[in-house]
Amino acid sequence: MAEKRHVFIICGAAGSGKTTVATYLQEHYGMHRVITHTTRQPRPGEVDGVDYHFETDESMNRRHLLERVTYDGAQYGSSYEGLNEGWQLGRDDVIVLDTAGALTYHQELGDRAVIIFLTVSKMAALAKRMTQRGDRPAAIVSRLKSREYRRDLVLPQGLRGIAHVIVNDRWEDTSRRLDQLVDQIVPKADDLC
Repeated sequence: MAEKRHVFIICGAAGSGKTTVATYLQEHYGMHRVITHTTRQPRPGEVDGVDYHFETDESMNRRHLLERVTYDGAQYGSSYEGLNEGWQLGRDDVIVLDTAGALTYHQELGDRAVIIFLTVSKMAALAKRMTQRGDRPAAIVSRLKSREYRRDLVLPQGLRGIAHVIVNDRWEDTSRRLDQLVDQIVPKADDLC
């Protein structure tokens, strides 16, 4: 019987460090990065098929999506094909989602979905991080006013007691907590023999 693989779901408000955490898990633990789909325009430096699959409304509707959400006027979603790709390679997956998507993954995949909710102790840090990563000022203002942004500032009731909450103020503390979590969830090669 094939070993059960997980998907590590990184969620939280814009600017909380989701992409940084996903990259860390990918680089340090060999996790397969599930590339999500979006109809928004690429930010400076983003590459189609690497950061997102940039879609039109029409192409987005042709995907086999596990979850889909509209955020700040653009559609986002993840496909079953992307999720299975890593598992077929014998690797755990990592994906960045909003809290609504994380809840859907928990409902659909149960304990295979390892949910990490990122937050910060000072909310002003989120807008500063969005500016530093190159978001346009108008996009930042729009995002900070959006219903979705406010939703993602707080862990949903349906994920309380399930999600692993990490306060991402200092990278040293965050990476140490991530290492502990992966060690707890992912079986070591010795344990599989």
